[in-house]
Amino acid sequence: MQLPLNQIIEGDCIEHLNALPEKSIDLIFADPPYNLQLRNELHRPNMTKVDAVDDHWDKFESMQAYDEFTRGWLAACKRVLKPTGSLWVIGSYHNIFRVGAILQDLGFWILNDVIWIKTNPMPNFRGVRFTNAHETLIWASTGKGAKYTFNHYAMKGLNDETQMRSDWWLASLATGAERVKDANGDKAHSTQKPESVLYRVILSSSNPGDIVLDPFFGSGTTGAVAKRLHRNWIGIERERKYIEVARKRIDANQPEMFDVETFDVKSKAKTAPKVEFSALVENGYLQPGQKLYFSKDRSRFATIKSDARLRTADGFEGSIHKAGRHYMNNAPCNGWEHWYLQENERIVSLGEIREKYRVDMGLYDERSS
Repeated sequence: MQLPLNQIIEGDCIEHLNALPEKSIDLIFADPPYNLQLRNELHRPNMTKVDAVDDHWDKFESMQAYDEFTRGWLAACKRVLKPTGSLWVIGSYHNIFRVGAILQDLGFWILNDVIWIKTNPMPNFRGVRFTNAHETLIWASTGKGAKYTFNHYAMKGLNDETQMRSDWWLASLATGAERVKDANGDKAHSTQKPESVLYRVILSSSNPGDIVLDPFFGSGTTGAVAKRLHRNWIGIERERKYIEVARKRIDANQPEMFDVETFDVKSKAKTAPKVEFSALVENGYLQPGQKLYFSKDRSRFATIKSDARLRTADGFEGSIHKAGRHYMNNAPCNGWEHWYLQENERIVSLGEIREKYRVDMGLYDERSS
């Protein structure tokens, strides 16, 4: 079967997922019904009615019925994901814990739970509970030890060059031009997610040309953002009214032309020519007997040995990475980023010395020729 790329499929998500080829999808984002269990109308203190989620698709007869539905669509998602693919699911306290347990029962491996902290949440008008100011996203790979895409370098770029944390402070509402309206000017979907959330999900967990699938497509936020980022997308939605607004929204979205440099978010350090630490010693860029300082801390140092190992102040010997781990209580360590050399008045990282070696030796020219 040929994949219906960049199309919306109308109908039941489980049925259509099971009709797709196995191991064909790179990334799935799912915003399933939350099963909010609302029984009565909600009013503000001034007695105006709150436009809450009371759609028929969010109602289930029992927790058991909801669990059976959840197990069905998650199993179908696992079937179509590539072994290197991953899945994101978003939910609230009403459902996310049940979703997480079923994920694990099906063999998914949870990588992170991300807390989307809403900067403008709806207050708890009755004042009988804390204001619900966040939702939870679960990010999972296809199984323990499975490889998956994570564009760590891109996330640092979005976070002022600092490693992005698992608490995302983002607006809770899709507002302005982003908010999809129906023919009457009312909001077309009661739970439309802001594009900022999908931007992080898709940029972090896929690459240009990958296939992103959303089994609860709704107003089409996943497709709109995937198109902006030059990913292929597939949406499944059973409500025709949502399909119509989603298709119109995505058709109107005209992203910038694709070019590799603009959409390449891989770390340039990882794609640079490989250089062994020993090459710097052998070629005189570093000398046996010189001291290196760990994270610029002069109380934690090591001496370069003639065999290119480091000997720490307390007698440990190993590579630049193992010696770094020794000072970090066995936590993972990239020695190129953490060891520094005193050069006259300057403190220079090993990474900087390595880069000078690459340029001097013409390694970049060799790779491009």
